[in-house]
Amino acid sequence: MSRSEDGWFGTVNGRPDVGSSAERSRTTGHQDIEAFTAMTGDRNPVHYDEALAKKTPFGKVIVQGGVTTGILNACVAEDLPGPGTVFLNLNLNFRKPVGVGETITGRVEVEDVRQDKPICRLNVSVRDSAGDVCVDGTAVTYTMPLMR
Repeated sequence: MSRSEDGWFGTVNGRPDVGSSAERSRTTGHQDIEAFTAMTGDRNPVHYDEALAKKTPFGKVIVQGGVTTGILNACVAEDLPGPGTVFLNLNLNFRKPVGVGETITGRVEVEDVRQDKPICRLNVSVRDSAGDVCVDGTAVTYTMPLMR
């Protein structure tokens, strides 16, 4: 099989449309903090020490930023643009911390699609259950063909 001129041939979802979006939601838990610590070694007390965390401006134990933003990885790799997609660039602004037991929703929206390659520019965000923005920013993704 040969690749199409724009590079989207062989991708699972095909070329996405500008303006299309995808969302995923999940509820954070202590197990997320533990798993992230096991991967990274991040043992910041604001993630573990409830008494100390209550004295911080956050007022509670919070999950690591990587736990909060991890939902964006699932959005791009599973939903939009979809399987075979990886980040080339990710620029994030952390606006509000996420506590344990909070439901977050990650959202990606296609802002631009290159005409010559399977590369997209996305607006990304993570909101809490009240709809407040916890993280926002932009991403550039590349979607490689998956020939099975």
